[in-house]
Amino acid sequence: MLLKALFAWRAPVPRRDAHLAGYVLAMLLVFMPWGADAQGIPRAAAVAAAQPLATEAGLRVLSMGGNAFDAAVAVSAALAVVEPYGSGLGGGGFWLLHRAADGFEVMVDGRERAPGAATRDMYLDAQGRPRPRASLDGPLAAGVPGLPAGLVHLAQRYGRLPLAASLAPAIGYARDGFAVGQRYALMAREREAALAASPAAAAIFLQDGKAPGPGFRLVQPDLARTLVAIARHGRPGFYSGPVARELVAAVRQAGGIWTLQDLRAYRVVERKPIRFSYRGATIIAAPPPSSGGVVLAESLQILERLPLQQAEEVQRMHFVIEAMRRAYQDRARHLGDPDHVAMPLQRLLSRDYAARRAAGVDPDNATPSLALDGEPAAELRQGTHTTHFSIIDGEGNRVAGTLSLNTMFGSGFVAGRSGVLLNNEMDDFVIKPGVPNAYGLVGNAANAIQPGKRPLSSMSPTFVEDARGVLVLGTPGGSRIISMVLLGILDHLHGPSPDLRRLVALPRYHHQYLPDRVEVEPDAFPPALLQALELRGHTIHAVSRRWGDMQAAYLDKRSGRLDAASDPRGEGMSLVQTVSVRRPLPMPMPVAP
Repeated sequence: MLLKALFAWRAPVPRRDAHLAGYVLAMLLVFMPWGADAQGIPRAAAVAAAQPLATEAGLRVLSMGGNAFDAAVAVSAALAVVEPYGSGLGGGGFWLLHRAADGFEVMVDGRERAPGAATRDMYLDAQGRPRPRASLDGPLAAGVPGLPAGLVHLAQRYGRLPLAASLAPAIGYARDGFAVGQRYALMAREREAALAASPAAAAIFLQDGKAPGPGFRLVQPDLARTLVAIARHGRPGFYSGPVARELVAAVRQAGGIWTLQDLRAYRVVERKPIRFSYRGATIIAAPPPSSGGVVLAESLQILERLPLQQAEEVQRMHFVIEAMRRAYQDRARHLGDPDHVAMPLQRLLSRDYAARRAAGVDPDNATPSLALDGEPAAELRQGTHTTHFSIIDGEGNRVAGTLSLNTMFGSGFVAGRSGVLLNNEMDDFVIKPGVPNAYGLVGNAANAIQPGKRPLSSMSPTFVEDARGVLVLGTPGGSRIISMVLLGILDHLHGPSPDLRRLVALPRYHHQYLPDRVEVEPDAFPPALLQALELRGHTIHAVSRRWGDMQAAYLDKRSGRLDAASDPRGEGMSLVQTVSVRRPLPMPMPVAP
């Protein structure tokens, strides 16, 4: 009854009393019997996230007796606050779950949906040409967010703690603020114009109208109040009531097309993961509307029919590039939202189909992409958006979560006094067949805009399990997400022994069918190796910046040892830590900021 009374209390709370109320609730949560851990038995847990404060949030919730799913809520919400260039309440995500008690696995699909008034040609001018940046900047670019619904779903269906407990760290970060780092300063500078165009965004994320430097204290009281509304009321705290009305009013006033019905109609979908084997390992990956699982399955099943293990490095890279080329081609031709389009998944995932595609791989020469299909070439742009975390708890539950706003800071638009920065995921639809999106990806009618439809995604949370252990991994990176996960899987299964630090730091290369070129990280490969690839007919393009921010966790089945690693390209933190529910919670629970 006391919990109910605290959650229902809506009166303004003075700061001193707010801390007292939070402390009382925290102590109740800490000493409630939440299962075996509530008996004080220490357990190890592994958390790897793209920002240290998010990692700390996950460990704090685990220390309260929460499981990996509670920690996933805490990490997801914290990232929405401390990494606004990568994810947020105005975005969406995929959470791949494994429940140790019964082996149940599912992907929770919190992907954004197109508003009800969306049309196939909404970003085209009178001549049928895409309007510049119409699907990237401002509220018209935003799909209906799914992340808040995903948080509620995870907590209520799979978590052990009240939703309010898992949201507490994020609320504290938003209310009290934190010092931003170099990564934030760089991202804000690159999206300064879009943020400046939204007065609400400029007031939060910029300093005197300009991108701030490292050390700027980012305080988000409006976002804290929105998180409190979700903590108190669950789904209605965001999708109906005052927050929903503020979101819709701000979006429509600025030229967007959301309605209250769009928010009320949003639903999380549970989907059966893509499951396949590769050289004795079982791989569990994200299904559509993620393209990750299908592209990974097709790529690896092609490679299984090629002499990869015996090949020298240049030959091995050639085979991997050719597998990517073919799998990404099928992504462009066939994949979309499974609730709206029929896809030939049985064929794409079959070993017979992979064998036919492998048979077309010339071991000595690149296959021109236009020889596979006559789509026009496109300019590839780098993906520096999205975020990922990996968690394994002491019971063996695991979560791989990939979250996104699409490009950096999403649409750049904050919806009024909600504090919610909106996504620009509408650009992930096919604006016009054959015309590339922000990441150079092309597609056709399977991924065309349609009311209520989810755009195709590259987010690829993944599990890899073999006799040695279980790997949990994923990364941001736009269209390059899938190739990064592919290279990580190959290193893990073909390497001399599992080594997470090697895996997350691997030099990266990428081919996505169109444009027909191999993207490579700067100074990542010897010039002689790249020249050898060019002699085989590959066009090599060294980009200006390294990409990705992989987060990985690993459970060694033989020793029971946990490990975690964060990509050195980012500013993330990975920890394996013994947690106990007897540890006091270091911040107050949800109250009005």
